[in-house]
Amino acid sequence: MKKTTNAPAPMKLYCNLFGHNYEVSKKVTSHVKEYTCKCCKKQLTTNSDGALTELTPKFKEINSILEEMYVRRMERSQEKAFSSSY
Repeated sequence: MKKTTNAPAPMKLYCNLFGHNYEVSKKVTSHVKEYTCKCCKKQLTTNSDGALTELTPKFKEINSILEEMYVRRMERSQEKAFSSSY
């Protein structure tokens, strides 16, 4: 029997009545971020259009690859800036 990871009923009720209270949980790039609701723990991310989309395993994988590419690019640009200053 599987356990469900649903939020407690009062928290779901709060989000249903007042809306979600999202906070940035992870900055993938300067434009792409992951958000988590403080109450019900629902996760969202920004898609290619800039709209919020539910964070599915597919989007988690896309974000992790995108983050790796972004970090490498930032490191290379800093190395170039550092080497060109001499």
